[in-house]
Amino acid sequence: MTRVVTIRDVAKAAGVSLSSVSRALNGGKHVSPRIARDVIEVAKRLGYRPDFLARSLRTRSSGMVGCLVSDVSNPLNATIVRAAEAKLREAGYLMVVASTANDPNRERAAADEFRGRRLDGILVAPGSGANETIWRELASGATPVVILDRDPIGDDGDPRWPAVLVDHRGGAKAATRYLLGLGHRRIALLTADAHMRPSRERIAGFREAFAEAGADPAGAQLCIQSTPMDFAQGDTLALLGGERRPTAIIALGTRILAGALRAARDLGLSVPRDLSVVSVGDTDLAAIHTPAITALRWSLEHVGHAAAELLLQRLRGDIAQAQSRALLEVDLVLRESCAAPRCS
Repeated sequence: MTRVVTIRDVAKAAGVSLSSVSRALNGGKHVSPRIARDVIEVAKRLGYRPDFLARSLRTRSSGMVGCLVSDVSNPLNATIVRAAEAKLREAGYLMVVASTANDPNRERAAADEFRGRRLDGILVAPGSGANETIWRELASGATPVVILDRDPIGDDGDPRWPAVLVDHRGGAKAATRYLLGLGHRRIALLTADAHMRPSRERIAGFREAFAEAGADPAGAQLCIQSTPMDFAQGDTLALLGGERRPTAIIALGTRILAGALRAARDLGLSVPRDLSVVSVGDTDLAAIHTPAITALRWSLEHVGHAAAELLLQRLRGDIAQAQSRALLEVDLVLRESCAAPRCS
């Protein structure tokens, strides 16, 4: 059995004290560059690996941050998680990700697991509104928590629980105004899980745009499903095949957008001649589709970076300087998928 190399072995081989080795390996300031370089070279040569368990007992810090996300396979979520992980890794933290597949039971189990493992901090992007009690307990505990573009705590939120939010209301309003300006009066918003903040905000912005334009609210059609995959099972076909079908749609994300485009193709509807399309989220599908899809864009990397920075501020104790909320803008990127309706 191979003997484990300890910090004492490194100190002996480098001819320095244990404290000097510790400072050198942890990037401490009170060690000369030469000693730090020598210690690192010796540690590499001996194959030294830090004992993170011993370090956590000594420093009372695990060096780990949890990230609970509803579906890490979703391209939007994946980009946010990657950006947050990169920011935290730069600060010396390892991020542990739990993907719950939009299952409330898995959400609850993951939240309990994170609490039990004494992580230094937690990033949360919950996929269900069913676990409000769990999120309140998690956010009000001793471990710093930042919410990513969700607000399970309440409609207005609470400044004690920091969050990075996206202006989905403003984005949906801008997209709807644009379509109304082209002459559309029957517009459908295709979204999922109306209980969660992003969908609630989009629905509000969608309706506000109709009201502000003085358009008949009966033309504002909502198609809501519990999960994006439900749109691939006939719902979009039924919507677009109806007698009073919408002349324009605003579709959430890759999966719902793909289902809508497939339904339009199956029904022989041409984009944008017969149907104008706006994507909520500037995904790869929106950019490479022919015609290219007009999209609502916000910086997913900025969401991840901002969430990680809010958490790091609390881990460093910079509470006075830390923001409790960050609201990120949404831009409407005009492409080739929208035109005036052929008939109103």
